[in-house]
Amino acid sequence: MTSSLEFYGAAGEVTGSCHVLRVGGRSVLLDCGMIQGGRRNEARNRDPFPFDPADIDAVVLSHAHLDHSGRLPLLRQRGFRGTIHTQNASAGLVPILLADAASLAERDATRETIKRARSGRPPVKPLFTASDAAGVERLLRGHIYGETFEVVPGLRATFYDAGHIIGSACVQLRVETANGPRTLTFSGDLGQYGTPILEDPVSPEGSDLVLMESTYGGRLHRERSETVAELGHILKRATETGGNLIVPAFAIGRSQELLYLLGKHANDWQVDRWRIFLDSPMAIEASEVYWSHKHLHDDEAQRLANADGMPPLDNLYLTRSPAESRVINRLERGALIIAGSGMCNGGRVLHHLKHNLWRPNAHVVIVGWQAPGSLGRRLVDRHDSVRIHGETIRVRAQIHTVGGLSAHGDAADLSRWYGGLGGKPPVWLVHGEPDSGEALADRLQRDHDCRVTRPRPGDRIDLDALA
Repeated sequence: MTSSLEFYGAAGEVTGSCHVLRVGGRSVLLDCGMIQGGRRNEARNRDPFPFDPADIDAVVLSHAHLDHSGRLPLLRQRGFRGTIHTQNASAGLVPILLADAASLAERDATRETIKRARSGRPPVKPLFTASDAAGVERLLRGHIYGETFEVVPGLRATFYDAGHIIGSACVQLRVETANGPRTLTFSGDLGQYGTPILEDPVSPEGSDLVLMESTYGGRLHRERSETVAELGHILKRATETGGNLIVPAFAIGRSQELLYLLGKHANDWQVDRWRIFLDSPMAIEASEVYWSHKHLHDDEAQRLANADGMPPLDNLYLTRSPAESRVINRLERGALIIAGSGMCNGGRVLHHLKHNLWRPNAHVVIVGWQAPGSLGRRLVDRHDSVRIHGETIRVRAQIHTVGGLSAHGDAADLSRWYGGLGGKPPVWLVHGEPDSGEALADRLQRDHDCRVTRPRPGDRIDLDALA
């Protein structure tokens, strides 16, 4: 029986990570991610898988983000019953993300069904349900970094820290082929070197083949020190003007890093003048996973954290309930509110923006990429007014756009990670737009004189034929 690697998701695009490894008659998925980015792309999540889910024996999951884990409920719904192997912290995050995604899917399906009923059209079903998401949790098996375990006969795996979010892993896979063992390294998503909280990405040595992400393969990030200095300056200005400060933030990674920076620079930034609210149940749950895995933090974060792993912020309030969130909107000054969603497309941040955007002494800090058409993009583009919950709100608040907090490594980070692998193993680039993949291919060839391929969906590598 031949051994092969087949490319299906995130080949020539960023989201929907999904690859099939076939070994000794067994089939293993590397990731099973959701396709994201507009209605047309997201509609593809309902398409049949290009393989029979019931024939998949196991999944090796690099990390919890939905573009890597989000179709696991569909995989189970359509027949998969194997084990999902992932890092321990990822095993804690995956149920949080999938439960939230299921709730959104069920809500959207209910709204669409009501609209359809008015015109006599049939109802729609959610992409997956809370029950489907809960079924995935029962299949998860967590592993520590550096532990080698059998996935199926003829395939052993080891997770190494990828430095992207807590529990993110690059995976080294030892495959038994007809011509002896071969070692495949899958990067997953790689983080920046020197990022707060997390350890740097690890480059495991001894690869015969590298499957590598290319998300920011054509980009260099801003220096993090400049970003930190800018955040401090914004906080000082907001203190002087006396209003509230709102930070729309993604629940996993960005929210935790912001809290860390507030704790680290508490004295310099006079953070004690603020009442800090983490106003997102999902971000609170994710933060608790971060804090409970203190052993995965870098040395500085471990020194800074209190006994429970939390940043030392006595003025931090975790607002779980809608009632607690509504109380914040009574505050006209001194509230620093971190709330979802990160692109201002929904969630509690909309209520805070509605109550503050019209105030000239309020500040909004945009810390992540904003998709075209999103409310966050309209704020970045300095629209004079925006619509929130059907109401036109004049934008008089001061809008700040802060770059440099990406959880993804840039072109220099990706090249550095590859260089640490040793030798010049051939590379297959995935998880990136065509321009990013082309730019990274050029850089890797220039920096390391290696062979680089950019696969398309349906391409296949014969692992038995690898030299």
